[in-house]
Amino acid sequence: MKIIRNAPPNQDKAVAKVSGEFSLLSPRFTWKILVVDDEADVRTLTRISLRDFSFANRTLEFIEAGSAGEAKEMLNQHPDIAVALIDVVMESPDAGLKLVEYIRMEQGNKLVRLVIRTGQPGVAPERYVIDHYDIDDYKDKTELTASRLYTTLRSAIKAYRDLQVIDANRQGLAHVLQATPTIYQLGCGSLSNFFNGMLIQIIGLCQLSNTSHIGSLDGVISIIDHDKIEVQAYTDHFIHQPRFKEIHQQCIRAIFFSEPATGLREQAEVLPLIIANQPVGYIYIEPIECLSEVDRSLIHIFARQCSQALENHQLHDNIIASFESAVDMLAEIAEYKDKATGGHVNRLDFYTKATAIAMGIEPNQAMLWGKASRLHDVGKVGVPDYILAKPGKLSPEEFEIIKKHTTLGANILGHDAAFELARQIALHHHERWDGKGYLDGILAKELPLVTRIVSVVDVFDALISWRPYKQPWTVEQARMAITEGAGSQFDPDVVSAFMQVLDSGEIDNTIQLAGKTFQ
Repeated sequence: MKIIRNAPPNQDKAVAKVSGEFSLLSPRFTWKILVVDDEADVRTLTRISLRDFSFANRTLEFIEAGSAGEAKEMLNQHPDIAVALIDVVMESPDAGLKLVEYIRMEQGNKLVRLVIRTGQPGVAPERYVIDHYDIDDYKDKTELTASRLYTTLRSAIKAYRDLQVIDANRQGLAHVLQATPTIYQLGCGSLSNFFNGMLIQIIGLCQLSNTSHIGSLDGVISIIDHDKIEVQAYTDHFIHQPRFKEIHQQCIRAIFFSEPATGLREQAEVLPLIIANQPVGYIYIEPIECLSEVDRSLIHIFARQCSQALENHQLHDNIIASFESAVDMLAEIAEYKDKATGGHVNRLDFYTKATAIAMGIEPNQAMLWGKASRLHDVGKVGVPDYILAKPGKLSPEEFEIIKKHTTLGANILGHDAAFELARQIALHHHERWDGKGYLDGILAKELPLVTRIVSVVDVFDALISWRPYKQPWTVEQARMAITEGAGSQFDPDVVSAFMQVLDSGEIDNTIQLAGKTFQ
């Protein structure tokens, strides 16, 4: 898998800006330094002494506080402060030391580097402070010349950066380990959620988070969806930036047309998502600093895994589509055999789903129940035509034959575990609430809820539809029959839910289709 990085420097110079917003080579972030001292002159001198400071292509951003109380406010407003230079004696003789305790204990901030500066070393002896407080350095103000201050700050910032990397590595590893058991369970959530999870993993692998200058990262994932390249996941603010459209087009041209990416940031990377040696999407990231070869290798591997997961997702969708086609074909076979029930299975699907949702079933689960209900009468393929099409009442012998369509259907569907729900419906949809149904005379309350729902909606649709042995009933007549059967033939709770659906008008159009079905 190739990783497409920004164009060479000579090409970069030809593109000074993208969407007129930024210089490609200009630093985008600073190191935040908190200077806590009750003497304004000391704070000013600190700024002057460090005015030309730069580390890792970033300058300093000074945040000042004249007391420990002000410092707490600044720390709450700026959780990404890298270094705090803290005076000991301010509003109280130990105000600075109490501030250290606040930062480490109450805020729980273990990353910010703390340097104690004091003009009264006798008040806070160096050895005592170092032994009893979680600080990183102790300096007498008299020894902090400009050069010593530079050295102290550089060491502190470098330590902060390294700790951030370690912490981000830990978080990234936690993300990866947490995602590993679930990343291929693709039928449980939307594709969008899946890709958002992918992007989170990449952010973790880049050793970046969204809370600090080391941790800021812009990124996006796009794939081909119905012949269109659609954005699937992105960091919150990134997609709304004016330059996003230009970046999107650059990535498309780079991945799908092998054109050089000349207008991206210096550290930007474009990773293709590949299925069967063909690009199907891309991952675009903007790290702040150049990624190491180890980082790049990890992201390379992860992108390949993402491509494989995407392929699995597509295969999963194809399997589901094939399964649903198989259900439809079996249902069509049953209806072809029993022409008198034309359209019945489609309506039953709709009634079942609507009633299940009314009973608090999740829509996705209700949809599966509706699909399974379509096979409730598949066993009729084994019932002789003369019985199915008989215009009069069935003889006792003929009724015994037609009752067997329940076990025939269960036997047909029992060959594959994927049809287990449909098998249960086919076997039990003629059982009754009072246990007087067929074939087994089981109390319906002992059966799955879906079978009790199908029992109600199957009878309702049969009553309002034409059959060789009867004319269609009116909706009101059918409604009365179903209501009267609550507690004897039908589960009362299912009847109540179905009546709610009926009264809502949700199935009116579907009911009208039943009235239009004639021999």
